[in-house]
Amino acid sequence: MSEHPAEPDPFDEIVEAETDRDPDLAVIEAGSRTLRARTGPQADAVPSRPADPEVDKALRAVEADLASRWGETKLDPSVARIAALMDVLGEPQHAYPSIHITGTNGKTSTARMIEALLSAFELRTGRYTSPHVQSVTERISLDGAPIDAERFIATYEDIKPYVEMVDASHDYRLSFFEVLTGMAYAAFADAPVDVAVVEVGMGGTWDATNVIDGSVAVVTPIALDHTDRLGSTPAEIAVEKSGIIKQDATVILAQQPVDAAQVMLKKAVEVDATVAREGMEFGIVSREVAVGGQLLTLRGLGGEYENVFLPLYGAHQAHNAVVALAAVEAFFGIGSQHARTLDVEVVRSAFAAVSSPGRLEIVRRSPTVVLDAAHNPAGARATAEAVAEAFGFSRLIGVVGASGDKDVRGFLEAFEPIFAEIVVTQNSSHRALDVDALAAVAVEVFGDERVVVEPRLDEALEAAITLAEEEAEFAGAGVLVTGSVITVGEARLLLGKG
Repeated sequence: MSEHPAEPDPFDEIVEAETDRDPDLAVIEAGSRTLRARTGPQADAVPSRPADPEVDKALRAVEADLASRWGETKLDPSVARIAALMDVLGEPQHAYPSIHITGTNGKTSTARMIEALLSAFELRTGRYTSPHVQSVTERISLDGAPIDAERFIATYEDIKPYVEMVDASHDYRLSFFEVLTGMAYAAFADAPVDVAVVEVGMGGTWDATNVIDGSVAVVTPIALDHTDRLGSTPAEIAVEKSGIIKQDATVILAQQPVDAAQVMLKKAVEVDATVAREGMEFGIVSREVAVGGQLLTLRGLGGEYENVFLPLYGAHQAHNAVVALAAVEAFFGIGSQHARTLDVEVVRSAFAAVSSPGRLEIVRRSPTVVLDAAHNPAGARATAEAVAEAFGFSRLIGVVGASGDKDVRGFLEAFEPIFAEIVVTQNSSHRALDVDALAAVAVEVFGDERVVVEPRLDEALEAAITLAEEEAEFAGAGVLVTGSVITVGEARLLLGKG
């Protein structure tokens, strides 16, 4: 990785350097931790139901109201309704600077790392991510922790009259995601936060979050997902995602397929945005596996940061880390206005405190049970590589419950080399793929003798653990639960993590 672009054409070099490296696995939002430099990290906050019965009743009423709206899988490609809501609320999204994040995989991981770094530099942060796993309140975080139920309820009640005004003036009511986005932006303005870290729900141009003017636009690796809505090639998907790049912004571009990178660079030129590309203006200098994670040397926009410990597994997480670092440097003007680095000790302390529940998360020992929310082929390949690198399993049993709108065959093919056996199951979501349909594909990929069918997730977990324990020679056997955010969230609860 050179410090300077090769002559004669820097773009030719980035095209040659771009690879189809497996991007970050699918993400799970299952709590966060406060990462203030002065107070240090706290335990993960994974909200449970409120202890107060009246508060719990009020939260359930809000959840029911939200659930009556269009879900996140039914979309009308327009920001007209959310823009109208922002207008009647007084444009709360412009009360603070924002870092906006799009991409196919790695968005929440990168958001959490950006939040950790900003918090370590004593900025008050708001973070908006999706989906949630155990509580809808997880989507809106202040100071690194999901807002409490009382604040969530109050925020909803505050904006509800304005939501109803917008509902009455449009052909379609605001969707579930649009209302939550309005709540997040209002909560951030009310806090108030110093900076918002915002992850798109899907795409970019017409995503509800795209009423902000992010001074920094982050594009994590683009791969094929939601192809029925976003496009069938990385380039087509990149066109939609490039919509978050605003006039004069700074774009932090993770490694991309060549055609996706070309689309992003073209859009940046059109709006006079400054682009920093992984592998050229910033990147990973070195990476080595360490106990509990990995040790990195990162080259940011301002210089090198050595001996950075990241307590997460996999090369994809190292790529996420350097993207997050470059985004925070850009936010502070490093690389354009200032030629300096951030305080390396603060950077080390922030990264060392990062956590990602449900992402190669160990939730049990003897045998080891790992949860990972990968749900598309690119995420599955990244997870499979990380498991092979970080865990010395002598035998690995997979538990898979997938959604019906995903490339299940591609997903299973990515895991076939590392799963000795697979237990197929089904989560409780209405979007879950029928267990028999999943089993049919699994048999084609793995062969009949390697597939076990357990319709109930609790029984699937028990079956997998039994398989991992059954022979003494497999003392190093493990279980990996994956396939869907919902599957991982429900497994997390069943295994006592919620």
